[in-house]
Amino acid sequence: MTVPGASYGQPNLPDETRREPQVIVLRREIGDVLRDARQNQGRTLREVSSAARVSLGYLSEVERGQKEASSELLQAICYALDVPMSVILREVSDRVAVAEGIVVPDTIPVELARAVARRALTAVG
Repeated sequence: MTVPGASYGQPNLPDETRREPQVIVLRREIGDVLRDARQNQGRTLREVSSAARVSLGYLSEVERGQKEASSELLQAICYALDVPMSVILREVSDRVAVAEGIVVPDTIPVELARAVARRALTAVG
């Protein structure tokens, strides 16, 4: 029997031993990541809402996962935070994977990481 998701690190369990998946609310995960990014920069809601040209109340609702940001709004918030949207979405994806119990492999092959490190050391020395 093949279990959906088995190729992504999910254990291949019989039907009777599998548990119901945890409900993941994407808007909450996105809001948490946006809030973390803003707070790590030491910025206020007011500063980011002004830079993103979105009302303070609406940004607050997005960060609390009460409102779902459109792609355009998400892009504006990311721009105001000076964080690429891909970085925000990657963090959200990693958090969702953890909630699903999936082991997320590193996307940078070890060989490439070593080659980049060697080049950096050669350039410095």
